[in-house]
Amino acid sequence: MIREARLKSGLTQQDLALKSGTSRTYISKIENDRSDLEIATLRKIIETGLGRRLDISIK
Repeated sequence: MIREARLKSGLTQQDLALKSGTSRTYISKIENDRSDLEIATLRKIIETGLGRRLDISIK
């Protein structure tokens, strides 16, 4: 999901990492399901890095 949004935004992993205050290797790990992700970090990547809004719901 993050990879798809990143590509649609025209960002490289490095671009997204710089914008969201993480590392390129961390973005890569997330995109390849090799790292757990805290909600706070997900929010930072989505909102700060991608300029989108994160909505979470339980149904």
